[in-house]
Amino acid sequence: MKNSDRAAARLEHDRALQKVVIGMLADHTELFKQFSDNPGFKKWLADTIFAVTYEESRV
Repeated sequence: MKNSDRAAARLEHDRALQKVVIGMLADHTELFKQFSDNPGFKKWLADTIFAVTYEESRV
């Protein structure tokens, strides 16, 4: 069950991250370009933010 909770949290996180990045499009076009066009950058950003937010929510 623990892995299932983490997987569900990850899906929700990825959806929220995408909304935030799209919302920043007007002011931060380079960030949006990297997030959209560079799979390595997108994975790094998602993994980093998820690790921080998931661990903080467990404390």
